[in-house]
Amino acid sequence: MLAFLLHPEVLQAAESWTGKPIPGYRGIWFDLGQRSSYGSKYSGGLGTYTAKHGPLAIYAEAVDRTFFVYGGTPEAGQRHLLAMIGAYDHSSGEVHQPHVVHDKESVNDPHDNPSLSMDPQGHLWVFVSGRGRHRPGFVYRSRHPYDHTAFERVLEAEFTYPQPWWLGEDGCLHLFTQYTRGRELYWNQSQDGRNWTPPRKLAGMGGHYQISHSVGKRVITAFNAHPDGNVDLRTNLYYLQTHDLGKSWQTITGQEVTPPLTDFSHPARVENYQAQGRLVYLKDLVLDEAGQPIILHLISDHHQPGPHRRPRFWRVAHWRDGAWAMEDIAPAWHNYDMGSLYVEKGQAWRLIAPTAPGPQQHGTGGEVILWERQAPGKWQPIKAITHHSERNHAYVRRPLHAHPDFAAFWADGNPDRLSPSLLYFTDREGAGLWQLPETMRTGTAKPIPRH
Repeated sequence: MLAFLLHPEVLQAAESWTGKPIPGYRGIWFDLGQRSSYGSKYSGGLGTYTAKHGPLAIYAEAVDRTFFVYGGTPEAGQRHLLAMIGAYDHSSGEVHQPHVVHDKESVNDPHDNPSLSMDPQGHLWVFVSGRGRHRPGFVYRSRHPYDHTAFERVLEAEFTYPQPWWLGEDGCLHLFTQYTRGRELYWNQSQDGRNWTPPRKLAGMGGHYQISHSVGKRVITAFNAHPDGNVDLRTNLYYLQTHDLGKSWQTITGQEVTPPLTDFSHPARVENYQAQGRLVYLKDLVLDEAGQPIILHLISDHHQPGPHRRPRFWRVAHWRDGAWAMEDIAPAWHNYDMGSLYVEKGQAWRLIAPTAPGPQQHGTGGEVILWERQAPGKWQPIKAITHHSERNHAYVRRPLHAHPDFAAFWADGNPDRLSPSLLYFTDREGAGLWQLPETMRTGTAKPIPRH
């Protein structure tokens, strides 16, 4: 991976918060600044942004804790990005004070938010995203297993949208983006997290966004494409998988492919949305009980917020009976609404997402609703997890190996103006809503029940 050198004054500034606890959970607020008649392209509480960062949380059965990372800030409403990590203790029902893994200094952009992975010994690995070719990414390793309070920096490199997957004793596969000829997809791998193979390009069709997931030694990825490098024209849907840390890649039918993919009509294509005039916003990726992929995505007509010619829809693409089946779930209000799928053995599929309009109607996020799939193609809302909120809720994320008591977490924020951003979580049934304490007087505290 490409290395960067830091100037001494930058190192000195970075040490001001790095490694320190913050007495409470405070998310970052951000506005991209690209405005139209219906407000910003996206803005608000983006502590759990982006959909292309993952995992953001992991349940560790050995210590009965859920560890989670997010983009935080020293004070409520302050635009100063800190790559944070927190922990929820399921046995005590308390959260531990969050710690700063890396201070992003003058950066307020949550594109630099962290992702999380965990090795077989229980060490936590935090991948702090860079941005483009001018802000490097960083990799940190916890000094002790299952401990979120002390980290060592092990790598500085060029990567954005980190998606690290630790595959047991085989090592770690890292999927990420580099801004080469557009936002192109790359991967590399490491046996120990310290020594990495050179980056290899996975796809280069003018640019891509991707989401990924792993089960066992299998890593799956879904991605779109950017015609002529234009992210506002993102379209199409593609799928690939690997069983050997990227040594080989296959389509859903098992056809071997030779990266990088450069053809829009490649056999890896799931759906030709370009021919339909549809844009594609990727949300989540899981496997069903038979090990077949389910891709949650949102289809839209335009990159700007507000109503357009055809309504937006939440949709899943599911591989079954030898073909990709499309199922619409619900209308979507904003391109950058983000939710998570829950597909568990013997249970109905579920979606937790901000699918109802929030108090800031045309902004990112809304009210969080629990949906259930009654039968193929038949989805029903079964519970309003949030309602009558002061601020929109956005970027609902599912922990890896999620515990039923901490099944999803997210942040709120007012997309129309600078506001505080609080963090929340819910259980698998959506029966409770808890806010992580904004201020903590001691090292641990109970989350605040909101209903």
